Amino acid sequence: MTAHAAFVIHSRPYRETSQLVEVFTREQGRQSLVAKGSRQPRSPLKGLLQPFVPLALTFAGKGELKNLHRAEATAPAIRLTGTALYSGLYLNELIYYLLETHTPFDEVFEAYHKTLINLANGEGIEPCLRHFEFYMLDILGYGVDFTIDADSGLAVDPAAWYQYQPESGFIRLARAEPGAYAGDHLYALAELDLTRAEVLVSAKRFSRQALAPYLGGRVLRSRALFIKGKRGSRSE
Repeated sequence: MTAHAAFVIHSRPYRETSQLVEVFTREQGRQSLVAKGSRQPRSPLKGLLQPFVPLALTFAGKGELKNLHRAEATAPAIRLTGTALYSGLYLNELIYYLLETHTPFDEVFEAYHKTLINLANGEGIEPCLRHFEFYMLDILGYGVDFTIDADSGLAVDPAAWYQYQPESGFIRLARAEPGAYAGDHLYALAELDLTRAEVLVSAKRFSRQALAPYLGGRVLRSRALFIKGKRGSRSE
């Protein structure tokens, strides 16, 4: 039975001693697994099926829900704390909601793993997340051309202002409006040049707008936890 490189992206209790585990594998994409007996005190799986642990999993089954047979860690857990932890949970939610099951996304798997390592190493959280979001949009076919006016077909004017229209692209405006994008920012986004703080703000706004239709209006749990954590720290 083949072992698959994987990460746990979500788990919940199942019956008295088991778990339902959502995993993201390199070779077979997202999979839903039953980890029988994994909550028993002496189970070899107890404490192993956690987010951010590089795993090798063997599983089998004919239906949508497969049985997990074996799991072992292939490297130490990627240690995320504070805002980096919430960011890792956010990545897991993107994987869960954006990727269809049973479809290989080996390049996404590598990008996800690399992003977790970058977060753990203390690299800038906002650039890390924006790079991953832009990558996901492109790999899923949801990306847009930042350098072409979607209405006229002309090149974006660095001195003009543009409005983003979902699934179409950027349309030139007659003047600056709230939420508009500066043309020079769009050229920076096309190159993923996030060195300027104001461009990073534009990148975050674009990611939120572009991903929203594909997240189905869901309020992401990671964002709620992050906001709750910030409120808690202020009250201490």
